[in-house]
This record gives sequence, C-alpha cells and structure tokens, in this order.
Amino acid sequence: MNPIRVLIVDDSVIARRLITNALSAHPEVAVVGTAENGHLALAKLPTLSPDAVILDVEMPEMDGIATLKVIRERYPRLPVIMFSTLTERGARVTFDALAAGANDYALKPSAQGGETLESVTAHVLVPKLVAIVRGAQPLKRGAAGSGTFRPVLGSASSNALPAVLAIASSTGGPNALADVIPRLPRDLPVPVLVVQHMPAIFTRCLAERLAERSQLRVIESQGDELLEPGTVYVAPGNFHLEVEREGQLIKSRLSSGDPEHSSRPAADVLFRSLARVYGANTLAVVLTGMGSDGKAGAREIVAAGGRVLAQSGPSCVVWGMPRAVEEAGLCEAVVPLSEMASAIRKRVQPGEANDQLLAQGH
Repeated sequence: MNPIRVLIVDDSVIARRLITNALSAHPEVAVVGTAENGHLALAKLPTLSPDAVILDVEMPEMDGIATLKVIRERYPRLPVIMFSTLTERGARVTFDALAAGANDYALKPSAQGGETLESVTAHVLVPKLVAIVRGAQPLKRGAAGSGTFRPVLGSASSNALPAVLAIASSTGGPNALADVIPRLPRDLPVPVLVVQHMPAIFTRCLAERLAERSQLRVIESQGDELLEPGTVYVAPGNFHLEVEREGQLIKSRLSSGDPEHSSRPAADVLFRSLARVYGANTLAVVLTGMGSDGKAGAREIVAAGGRVLAQSGPSCVVWGMPRAVEEAGLCEAVVPLSEMASAIRKRVQPGEANDQLLAQGH
C-alpha cells in the first residue's frame, strides 16, 4: 500500500518541522511538501498531487479558510484537515472552516497545556488522516435516486411513533448536521438530541451555527432541561448527554463519566438512556464518523423496539459509525445524507402520503 502523501501548510517554521517529523515517523504517511501560506500551497498542489492537506487557520497573505475555499473549487474531493490552536476566537474560525468544507480538524496544544505538538500529531492527527484517506468513501453528491432507502436484513423495525429523535456523528459531522437539521420543520413534534464528538468551545459554535440556519430552536444543553418538541439539544464537549424521567417529565442530564470510544460526549451513553426512558418510541440516526460509537447503544434501542437509521457509505466523509450499525443489522434503512431529513420527517410525522412512500421503500 502506497504511503499517504501529505502537504503541510503552516506559517510557523517550527510547527512545520515538528509536524513533518511526527507525520514522517508513521509508516503509512509521507510528507511531500510544506508551505507557509495559502498562496504557496495552491501553487504546489498541481505538481505535488498530495492525498491530503494539513492546513493551519491563521496565516499571513492567505489564511486557511480562503485557501480551503479555493481547494474545494479546484479539488473538491481532496481531504483537508484543519490543524489550529484552541482559542475562543480560533474555535469560531476553525468551525467556519469546517462549514466551508474541511473534512475534519485537530487542535494544536497550547503553550500552557501538557501535550506536545509532536504527541498530538502522532496520536490525534495521524489517526484522523489515515481514517479519512484510507477508510473514507468520497462524498458522491447527487447519489439519491431509486433504491436509496435500503432496508437492512435482520433489523428490528417498530411501528411505534417516535417521541424523541437522537442524532450521532463524528468526523464530517458538522457538515452533515448542517445538511439535516435545517431541513427539519419548525413544528417537529419531538425533541432532538445531538451528540457530535467535539471539544466544548466547538460544540457551542456548532449549536450557534445550526441555530442560525434552522427553523428549530437549537441550544447547547446545560442539563436539567425539560425536553420540548421542536428544540435541538447539542451535547456540550466534555460531558455525556443523557435523559432521565422525573414522574411524567423527561429531562436532559449531563454527566462526567468516563469517556467511551475515547469520546465524551459519546453516542452510546445517550442511546442507552433513550432506550431506558423512551423505549420503542425512540428514533436514532447515525451519521458519518470514525469508529463504532453508537453501535452498542443502537442495539439497546432496537431491543427496546425503537428504530435506527444509518447514513449511506457513499455519502459519508468517513464510513465508520454508520457502517458498524449497518453491518450489525441494527438499522431499518440506510439513507443518503441528502435524503436523511426526509426519512426522519416521514417517521416522525407520518401521514397518508408519507405512509405510501414508506410502503414503497422510500
């Protein structure tokens, strides 16, 4: 297997050297070039033909977001991972980069933190890089059509009307969520709970960005909220999001239990609590992401009579989490991203026309 060819774009000479050394130490990665700003990077792309770009956000002459926009125009399927410092301002800028089409991000350690740049590169950046380049199926726009809703044999499907919607995502999730949630109607009759693998500042940015684009009310969960229809509760970074029943009321709950799948929040934690509280009235959706978070929780939802949808592989940035659910036979349908909001609406707001579509396999 040929090594993954990487172009590093960073205005810091020291950062370029340290990142290069850490990446080159991995047997599956080869650094084919570096650039100190976006102009130089764009000039090198045609001759270097990298498999992926590691891109800083704040650079002189041409910053990371401007560079990313040009890359997406010229090379729409070239994987780009943003690698920037976690600051309040940087978080928003990095999230803007994700919205502009970055595949994923990794956070450079701050000077006050205990981690080194080499350690983060080796243990965070490299796994993301390998997963995206080796494990991803390129996003195929316009893939929707006949047969796009593919039932999975052996899955358990319930006729119970959903009383809650849960969505889980990781790598590629911000863009996937920005595609699905704004397409859900203002009168959605269920609360929506979202787990996206992200640090705290980024989850706040995610909630704000989704709120700007959506008819639904979108907030970062603070815990102890009475769950209301038409409201999206985004799990805050560094906390698990769960639900609990108090008499006739159902509330959100935040916990700081151990990470699962190296993540807090984790989809499995949320899904397990939904299976306990909502049972057969749960609808869960697993979107693009690395790993298998969500599979164990989906198993409990299905065992309780609930329903699970998985994003189709060709429409994922990384076909990991939904693949795990699909291959375990836990989802009633595999749905392309462009059709996911419609699939949710047809299950949450069934009507005569929707029933006919479902009966036809749509």
